Amino acid sequence: MGERILVVDDEPQMGRLLKTGLSARGYEVAVAVDGEEALDQAVRWKPDVIVLDLGLPLIDGLEVCRRIRGWSQVPIIVLSARDGEQDKVEALDLGADDYLIKPFGMDELLARIRVALRHSTRASVTEEPVLTFGELRIDRPRRIVTLKGQDIHLTPTEYELLRLLSSHAGKVLTHRTILRAIWGTSYEQDLPTLRVFITQLRRKIEPDPAQPTFILTEPGIGYRFQM
Repeated sequence: MGERILVVDDEPQMGRLLKTGLSARGYEVAVAVDGEEALDQAVRWKPDVIVLDLGLPLIDGLEVCRRIRGWSQVPIIVLSARDGEQDKVEALDLGADDYLIKPFGMDELLARIRVALRHSTRASVTEEPVLTFGELRIDRPRRIVTLKGQDIHLTPTEYELLRLLSSHAGKVLTHRTILRAIWGTSYEQDLPTLRVFITQLRRKIEPDPAQPTFILTEPGIGYRFQM
């Protein structure tokens, strides 16, 4: 039996399309058409991933995300209209893992689901003391970072930024989420500071800082650490 995916969308055509496409790839799929049904299915059916449209009747997608995060860390991929950037940011701040802009291709959705499942598997295991991403190694108990076997000297803030991003590998973290976690709530609008530290960190860990492979920019949203 494949992983369970709960699709939440009030457009019947979209629900049928996603159920057909995902089922054909071996996933077990359920569809909910409003926020109340989504919450009920999430509790009873216990999906492995939730694909959540934000524009829902009865209970909107943001509230659904908020309530689910009160008791579960199941990966949530939100679907949003192209002009709903603030909604995407808010959903990610509430704990969603990723987002897709409508219209999107099935291959793109499948790729996001695979990443979400890998992130979920990593998160469900006891916190790994050492994380390895290609030739980058992060020894968290000793706070040592190496690249190609060579020690990388990071300032305390650079290390905390790398630790935060890598601990959520595959997940989009918003600017506000990162700033709040590293610098505190009074700095959550300080994008220039974040950009400076991201640039410094890329110079130290990226083979080519101009074309980063570890720390990817999500324009207007935040950053994603590539698994």
